[in-house]
Amino acid sequence: MSRIANSPIEIPKGVEVSVNGNDVSVKGSKGSLNLVLHQSVEMQQEDSLLKFSSRAQSKQAGALAGTFRALVNNMVVGVSAGFEKQLVLQGVGYRAQVQGKALNLTLGFSHPVVYSIPEDVVIETPTQTQILVKGIDKQKVGQVSAEIRAFRPPEPYKGKGVRYSDEYVKRKDAKKK
Repeated sequence: MSRIANSPIEIPKGVEVSVNGNDVSVKGSKGSLNLVLHQSVEMQQEDSLLKFSSRAQSKQAGALAGTFRALVNNMVVGVSAGFEKQLVLQGVGYRAQVQGKALNLTLGFSHPVVYSIPEDVVIETPTQTQILVKGIDKQKVGQVSAEIRAFRPPEPYKGKGVRYSDEYVKRKDAKKK
């Protein structure tokens, strides 16, 4: 059984956490995020520490306390440091470039793929084969990265496609006679 809810969250300097009933608001140098806590989760703020506990003594309430502790921790880290995912394009002629609020991808299709960038996410292309997805919301950064990767996931024979920078693609041998 996980004991994540038992470890408190330390609030760094420059981050302001306000609690209004079940509404949690976190403000920092990079922006602000809001979350509504579940009714069976209780959060106490003591100086620069946030402590979580469950109001009921059930297994589900304990699991929810750990889940919401992780979500609030991601909010605190997001507004202070932010999150970043790096994608790599591998394949001959595969390119990416940002034009305004759209990401143009050339992925070996007969047409270019145009992905419109959501509001709270910043996408940069330092080189033609690298894509950096940055933002304060961890879930949104991961979702945008997964949507871009889904256009052409890496295939196991030649390794071509869009992959995360730390992703390992297990290669297969070609068909033997």
